[in-house]
Amino acid sequence: MQTQVIRIHQHGDSSVMQLETSSVAAPQAGEVLLKQTAIGVNFIDTYHRSGLYPLSLPSGLGVEACGVVEAIGAGVTEFKPGDRVAYAGGAPGAYAAHRVMPADKLVLVPAGVSDEIAAGTLLRGMTAQYLLKKTFPVHVGQTILFHAAAGGVGQLACQWARELGATVIGTVGSEEKAKIARSYCDHIIGYEHFSEQVREITGGKGVSVVYDGVGADTFAGSLDCLALRGMLVSFGNASGPVPAFEPAILAQKGSLFFTRPTLGHYTSTRAELVNTAADYFHAVRRGLLKPEVGQSYALADAAQAHQDLALRKTQGSTLLRP
Repeated sequence: MQTQVIRIHQHGDSSVMQLETSSVAAPQAGEVLLKQTAIGVNFIDTYHRSGLYPLSLPSGLGVEACGVVEAIGAGVTEFKPGDRVAYAGGAPGAYAAHRVMPADKLVLVPAGVSDEIAAGTLLRGMTAQYLLKKTFPVHVGQTILFHAAAGGVGQLACQWARELGATVIGTVGSEEKAKIARSYCDHIIGYEHFSEQVREITGGKGVSVVYDGVGADTFAGSLDCLALRGMLVSFGNASGPVPAFEPAILAQKGSLFFTRPTLGHYTSTRAELVNTAADYFHAVRRGLLKPEVGQSYALADAAQAHQDLALRKTQGSTLLRP
């Protein structure tokens, strides 16, 4: 069969993205053919496109989508035609109307979770889940700091942390973002002198954990926010990678812990992937989390979606519609 896909044949700005017609093979053993209904657009897609994270060319783009199973290959028993499924992560190629995927990378989307929420927020939701429940399990009575509280992961993680009983301090970069984050953070602070602000809020004690997706710009200050034996969870590098540092600094600042996790290492088995996604979907269905899908574009307008994302014109999740 034929389908429409977005491909790049060279790295560069959004103009390198081309809408093409491509053949889709029948699913082989262990594979599933999807008719995709909604596709998530994430910052990592722009890194793949630009070459910041180089791909073998030509290549598709996109790592997150929701769709309906149209056909299954031999040996697939967990899914059947008509099932709604979603995926997040893996090899780029989600910007397509149809796609063949390994069955073990898919999760069922339960009733009560829309295609739009599944496609636009599963990656962020699973990230929030493993950060809060596995990397550093958050408990009642703890105070945490989450950087970029108004960002895609930050919005979900801060809501979830409060539901887990934590006091949440969130950093934001503007008053506009502060307005967004005030509804789910106990304290909103700016990035300037944020460690001093955290110490003031906590009566000098510091926080149990800092979740830091910013990277280089916040690393030193994040260490200064931590209480004795606190943990810095460095899960992203929006401002660049954390610079090299001497491990002795962790001892000097209170026998601190430092980790650099990734989602793939927390969903490396089938059971981990299914349980992580199911926990996120369960929180959405119960109303504990209120993910936001802000805007959608036709698949043919993927370049415009990338431009708007880069210019910070978007709010909440961004979707492509095949």
